[in-house]
Amino acid sequence: NSIVFSFFSYICFMTEEFLHYIWQYRLYSPNLVLQTGEQVEVLHPGTHNTDSGPDFFNAKIRIGETIWAGNIEIHLQSSDWKRHNHQQDMSYDNVILHVVFRDDQPVFRGDGTEIPTLELDGLYNENSWKNYLKFMASPKWIPCDTMIAGVDPFLRNAWLDRILVDRLERKSLQVEQILSITNNDWAHTFYHLLARNMGFKLNNQAFEMLAQSLPYQFLAKHADDLFQVEAMVFGQSGFLGSSFSDDYPQKLKKEYEFLKSKFDLSPIDSHLWRFMRLHPGNFPTLRLAQFASIIHHSQSIIGELFNSNDVNTYRKLFGAEASEYWNTHYTFDKSSASKHKTLGLSSIDLLIINLVAPILVAYGRWKNDTAMIEKAVDLLMQLKPENNTYTRNWSEIGIFAENAATSQSLIELKSKYCDNKKCLSCAIGIQLLK
Repeated sequence: NSIVFSFFSYICFMTEEFLHYIWQYRLYSPNLVLQTGEQVEVLHPGTHNTDSGPDFFNAKIRIGETIWAGNIEIHLQSSDWKRHNHQQDMSYDNVILHVVFRDDQPVFRGDGTEIPTLELDGLYNENSWKNYLKFMASPKWIPCDTMIAGVDPFLRNAWLDRILVDRLERKSLQVEQILSITNNDWAHTFYHLLARNMGFKLNNQAFEMLAQSLPYQFLAKHADDLFQVEAMVFGQSGFLGSSFSDDYPQKLKKEYEFLKSKFDLSPIDSHLWRFMRLHPGNFPTLRLAQFASIIHHSQSIIGELFNSNDVNTYRKLFGAEASEYWNTHYTFDKSSASKHKTLGLSSIDLLIINLVAPILVAYGRWKNDTAMIEKAVDLLMQLKPENNTYTRNWSEIGIFAENAATSQSLIELKSKYCDNKKCLSCAIGIQLLK
């Protein structure tokens, strides 16, 4: 049965990705022989190509006494060459070696010349293959959960540093998309991103719809008047459609009716906002009041955004207090014990992580200023690690986040590599499979 399973696993589970891994890291027998019987020596495996075209560029091999320089193409079966129509693609004419798991037919370039073929079946490290199969079949939270804590900390930390930059750059692309829509208006872009993040997941969609329904230029005209900003924010959120007993929401409603007519506004549905299972301090009505306060102070925030290096400066900027009414309320017409309503430290730090850092990276890319990217990383290193499902699960398997930079890296590792079983694209996975 084990022999049958072994044969079945080789045939059914072998992947081109694993063959790429074998080739890139030379995890094969040193005595390589082409299908024609000629000896072949790999002088350089080439540079792995993740875009279109041959799999490895600028490789160098010796066949007999002749040294060849060019590209390498890898397939499970040599017949995949024809199946993928490479013979009709000029970019494959400089392939000097076809590396396959199984050779089932000769292959030819567009000019009719045959390409040397190397079959890897039986020539690679079987322990690597067995570990790979275990990783792919693992039901664990991460495939290598029992092994990762034993990886050389230097290698692990270097990889986490690398993927943190990847994560920040990917997030910065989202900033750049909004920036292009706003015609390179950073204040307008900040407004949209602030709205997206003020929802803190549960009300993200409603906040985004609010920002889309309330153009920033209308708010900017009245940004120096907090009451008018509140009137537009609460009115557009759909919360001023009722009758009120308190004087404050009555005045907001009256002011909103004027501004609604002035700017031809249409509010979103108040039912989009979610209150269930939220602590009152996280109610969307209170978040909207805090959002309005931040918009009211947004000019000073934008001015400091690209200049400060101190995390406490950003904390102060986002610590804007909701207006006086909210000291004794979490929703309209329902009083509560008196308390100043500013964003909590953990919420402010999340804004720095998910809003400020990506904006700094996007601005650095826009200005071609790497110092901005370094500033973003430095800010994350000044913050405590996030306390969420990711960080708690990582700590259970012996991987602890020292700061927000590490926790962001661990989130990236889990969501982009472990969840997708991309062990062969992960420096940690590669090391363990070796």
